[in-house]
Amino acid sequence: MKKTAFTLIELIISIVILSILMLFLYKSYATLNRSNTLLKTQKEKLIKIENIKKCIYLDFAMAIRNGNSYIQILRQDKRKDVVFMQTKHSLHKRINPYIAYIFKDKILYRLESLKPFKVYPLGTDSEFVGDRLGKIKIFRTYKSREKKSNLYLVHILFQDKREILLKTKVLSSY
Repeated sequence: MKKTAFTLIELIISIVILSILMLFLYKSYATLNRSNTLLKTQKEKLIKIENIKKCIYLDFAMAIRNGNSYIQILRQDKRKDVVFMQTKHSLHKRINPYIAYIFKDKILYRLESLKPFKVYPLGTDSEFVGDRLGKIKIFRTYKSREKKSNLYLVHILFQDKREILLKTKVLSSY
């Protein structure tokens, strides 16, 4: 006698094997989704840090001489500085804007204005566009001790322990 169909036992065994395979596929798919989500958040953090570095670098590198110096650094305490400058770099499509980096309430702000910043705290008549760069613990800027050198070192320590240490030079011929 010739067998032409599957028995009930064979059918049940194949369904169990298929179910086990589907369970493993689902687990690997869920793990892949979790790792993609983690990778996406890490990528966004790195892009944000790189954009901040690029912005600071361009601000300092394209600084314009204002009086006898390019950049004015106002020491506030051991953890924070206020920086004023005029630069050719603009995030808001302004020509030669005045820039201020201000650390207030544990947040670093980049302010861009058509009018110069002269004193800190800023007056009520100040007009500017502000960009929030992130929650930080430390914002310090150091100028090289050599008189003719226009080298600056910017140190930023974020609340989440990420750190930027950026050495830049004013390109005065720019």
